[in-house]
Amino acid sequence: MNELQGRKLVLGVTGGVAAYKAAELVRLLGKAGADVHVVLTAGGARFVTAVTYQALSGNPVWSDLWDARMDNNMAHIDLSRDADAVLVAPASADFLARLAQGRSDDLLSTLCLARDCPLLVAPAMNRQMWEHPATRRNVHTLMGDGVSVVGPAAGDQACGEVGMGRMLEPEEVLDAVIAFFTPKRLAGRKVVMTAGPTFEAIDPVRGITNTSSGKMGYAIAAACACAGAEVTLVSGPVALPVPAGVRHIGVQSALQMRSVVLQSLPGADVFIGVAAVADYRPLLTAEHKIKKSGETMSIELTPNPDILAEVAARPDAPFCVGFAAESRELDAYAEGKRRNKKLPMLVGNLVADALGGDDNTVILYDDAGRHPLPRAPKQEIARQIVEHLAKLLPAAAAGPH
Repeated sequence: MNELQGRKLVLGVTGGVAAYKAAELVRLLGKAGADVHVVLTAGGARFVTAVTYQALSGNPVWSDLWDARMDNNMAHIDLSRDADAVLVAPASADFLARLAQGRSDDLLSTLCLARDCPLLVAPAMNRQMWEHPATRRNVHTLMGDGVSVVGPAAGDQACGEVGMGRMLEPEEVLDAVIAFFTPKRLAGRKVVMTAGPTFEAIDPVRGITNTSSGKMGYAIAAACACAGAEVTLVSGPVALPVPAGVRHIGVQSALQMRSVVLQSLPGADVFIGVAAVADYRPLLTAEHKIKKSGETMSIELTPNPDILAEVAARPDAPFCVGFAAESRELDAYAEGKRRNKKLPMLVGNLVADALGGDDNTVILYDDAGRHPLPRAPKQEIARQIVEHLAKLLPAAAAGPH
């Protein structure tokens, strides 16, 4: 279900130090299954040469409007006719201006003007150039013309300044391209979800937690956003970047997570409980650090609320998706959990297959039975989970959740 598999992409590279990111972007796009054809401007060729792009893409690199390698000498026509999209990354301030004016004085600008496919641009420039009224007008014009603008981001710049204008990282551009091609099956839907572990404090420096990395939850949040949903991600403590287009609310404990979930729930179409919420918390939390005494110590625990069960039991409950990470007898425990909590869908996996890793093996459970998914990276598993969820939603929306 890779959205880039078999797609032809024309990658335009303009003049700017961010061209070094374009080389990695070519590699990532190719790894994702895309057939990448690079077009260099004269400025782009001064930073990274055609040799590098040809080696990474496995395709000839183009730069000359009069290149005779095309039988009809019309590279600006032939390159884009069977392309799924043209992506310009980095897109300099000068190139954005030329696009906005409809100029066609080199191969890349002519190709962009003569294309029949979508155009995406990833701006990269000094912060003052990005903030200049002329650039803002040009970007506004391009967006009005249907061009998708990816980024930019704020951060350190080659000139030594800090601010907006920095090109997104190659992984972020890749995610944006995948999102562009992802069918918007959750468009108009509001999704509230949880991810990561919770941390139940014993004293100011110690607590009860687990080894959940949050990777699966964050991948699902990204997949929901790619599918067009409005996503609120309530997350325990993790070391992961927030997916693009996702509203993130960080929490520590299960009680905090429950409170934020209930506040975020009104209007939600879907609730996805991915977080590994601690089943118990200390009944009392010490105000100060507990000193080591050499004696045995007992900590009285009290049950935490079951957030998923509480949401699913509401009279106005959204479509609820649960997760079950088990150490054994997955089918029995996962389907039992789904039925006990009256969930229309549950995702189950064995702890040994996934916790903390980058890949996962899961089984989807719903009223129609069990649906195993082959082992794959969590991003791919997340896309398949969202695809399955989207198929179940219309029936769920027709009656009570």
